[in-house]
Amino acid sequence: MTEFTEAGFPRAPLFGAAALVILALLAVAAVRITGIGMSHVPDAAAVDVREFRFVDRADGGIDILDASTSGLVDRVAPGTNGFLRSTLRGLARERKREGIGAEPPFRLMGRADGRLTLEDPATGRRVDLESFGPTNAAVFAQLLAMRDTPR
Repeated sequence: MTEFTEAGFPRAPLFGAAALVILALLAVAAVRITGIGMSHVPDAAAVDVREFRFVDRADGGIDILDASTSGLVDRVAPGTNGFLRSTLRGLARERKREGIGAEPPFRLMGRADGRLTLEDPATGRRVDLESFGPTNAAVFAQLLAMRDTPR
């Protein structure tokens, strides 16, 4: 019979891996704190800007109003258009946390590079809509093209 001795795993690779992980975390922290090495891509110029108010209806729908004319732009049927609803819910949650009501309008901007941005000037929050794919961004792109209908 051969004698088996417990050799264990060499410590040098473990210390090397731990050092690599720690170095990576320190590098990320340094970039986040100082901003050195971060790439900042400026926003393209806004070519189409509209402000909207979104009003919840008693039946669960949403009226989309042009903030400058108070005219009805569109009506979202109850239980439809989940992306628009979830985006607005997130922005409304921030307003509620800061004690801001539903009166200030939201700003929708179409940019020269084709991107869309939904901004809440009351809280400073913004949503870059192209991040959620072209189908979801198209929901808001349609709002830029729609005009008021008589109420």
